[in-house]
This record gives sequence, C-alpha cells and structure tokens, in this order.
Amino acid sequence: MLNRDALPAYSESDSTASFAAVRGLRLAVLIPCHNEAVAIAKVVADFRACLPHARIYVYDNNSSDNTIAVARESGAIVRSEPLQGKGNVVRRMFADVEADVYVLVDGDDTYDASVAPAMARLLLEQHLDMVSGARVDEEADAYRRGHRFGNAALTGMVRLVFGKRISDVLSGYRVFSRRFVKSFPALAAGFETETEFSVHALELRMPIGEVPTSYRVRPAGSASKLRTYVDGWRILRTIVVLVKEERPLQFFWLSGAVLMLVGFGLGIPVVLEFMQTGLVLRLPTAVLTTGLVLLSFLSFTCGLVLDSVTRGRKEIKRIAYLGIPTLDTED
Repeated sequence: MLNRDALPAYSESDSTASFAAVRGLRLAVLIPCHNEAVAIAKVVADFRACLPHARIYVYDNNSSDNTIAVARESGAIVRSEPLQGKGNVVRRMFADVEADVYVLVDGDDTYDASVAPAMARLLLEQHLDMVSGARVDEEADAYRRGHRFGNAALTGMVRLVFGKRISDVLSGYRVFSRRFVKSFPALAAGFETETEFSVHALELRMPIGEVPTSYRVRPAGSASKLRTYVDGWRILRTIVVLVKEERPLQFFWLSGAVLMLVGFGLGIPVVLEFMQTGLVLRLPTAVLTTGLVLLSFLSFTCGLVLDSVTRGRKEIKRIAYLGIPTLDTED
C-alpha cells in the first residue's frame, strides 16, 4: 500500500499530546455503521480516550444486530439513516452535524485511533481542508484477496487523471475542515464516497495532507461489508463518471480519437479500392466508416462545450467553498 518513509513521521507521544492544538474548537467523530456490534464499543472507547473533548456520533445504517444498543451504552450519540449505503450515511452526517473539525472513521476497528490527534493537529496547523489516513498494512491478512490490487489500481487511475497529491484514495479514515464538509456535494450512495472525497479536494485544489496509519484485520466475528467485485465495479464506474464530469475535454476527445482511428482503419481500404476501381464495393463498411467519423467530430464538439460548462460549475463550487469561513487558529 504505502511506504511509511514517504510521509512525515509522527511519534506516538507526539500524536497523544497534539490534541492541545484543537482545544476550544468543536470536534466531531463520525462513525458510519452497519452490523458492527462486535467492534463498535472498542472504536468508541479508543476515540474517546484519544480525543476526550470530541462528540462521538454513530450513524446506524439498518443494522440487524445490536449495534445501536452497544454504541449507545458506550456513550456515543446514536442516530440512524434508513437509506442503505455508506455514501447515504455520509451525506446525512455531513448535513446534520455541526463542528469545526470532523473525524470520519469506519466502525470496524481496522484504523488506529491514536493517529487522530496528529491528523487534527496537522489540519489546523497547516490550515488544511482534508487529512487522509494513508494505510500501512502491517498485518498480512488486513486485506482480503484482491483488495490490495484493486485499491492500488483504482488509486493509480485517480492519481493519473486528477493529480498525485493523495497516495491512498480509498482510505476510510479522514479528518475534514468545516469548509470541506459543508461544500462537499455527497452524490455517491455506497463505498465510492471515498473516491468523491479525493476528487472533490483535488479538483478544487484544496490544501490537503496525509498521515500514515496502521491498518489491521477486523476483530473476530466481524465481517466486511465491502463486496470485492460489485463495489469495485461501482468505484471504477464512479471514477469514469467523475472523469467525464470534471475533465470532459479529455474524456470526449479521447473517445473521439478512438472513433476516428477505428473509422479511418475501416475506411482507408474502401477509399483505396474506390480509387482503383471507381466503385464502392463494400457499401456497409463505407456507411459505418462515415458514421464513426461523424461521431468522432460530435464527440470533439461535446468535449469543447462541456468543458466550458464544467469550468462554470467549478467556479460555483469554489465560490461556495470560499463562502464558508475558515478557522482562526492563530491565538
């Protein structure tokens, strides 16, 4: 996953002491949950110990076990979201909770709570809008079969298109500023919401950072809700849609170039044959070639028009982002 040496080092003592930087600010820990009765008590307790002044919210997403009861007994503020999917829960949490700094973490006890103070301090000291917990898998079984490759492939795609400022695009451990949370559109329904976080920050050129964090196996009796192939496909589809929405010129010019190359590849033999015989002997191929070339020009035109539309949308999102006051942490 991530080379620990590639990111700034934070000692355990540094992380524990760093919460002093966020005193006096409203800090919220947001934990989306679905059937996490086995792990949620420990997650709440760990974050309560590391961030004692934070309000901890557990949003249950139609759990069939006693997640709600366990979370409430652990001292968390428990709420529910009936629309199934992590993206739907994130949308509800971001809309409901008012805070200055937000910590988002999964409820499966795979992330290290002791890193949260260092992430919050980095966000405040460097005036960032998002700090990601870049996963360092120190246990061989932390990832299920195929997840390591899928994560690397999807992260590579996002980094190639949108920029290389994030090394773990799919991390579920983030710290956000109020500016980020209240300007985030939250359109995804499922696990693809992490990709939206990353692309939103990269496209608006927000100041962001990363802190390495260990990634461990789930506790015994807990099962992952991530479906390797179904959710992997949904994340891939989300990346393609985001490329189309945020980079339409490149997207449609690439598709137009492919259509034109195919059209030329099929049409050149027909043209050469016509020059030699004066006849169009393969009329269906000629018609197909004409259609492909026309579609390529249409694709080029769509790219140019949508690029102007996207620029206007980006300006509106940027203005909305700047309309939210930043935190004054100089005192």
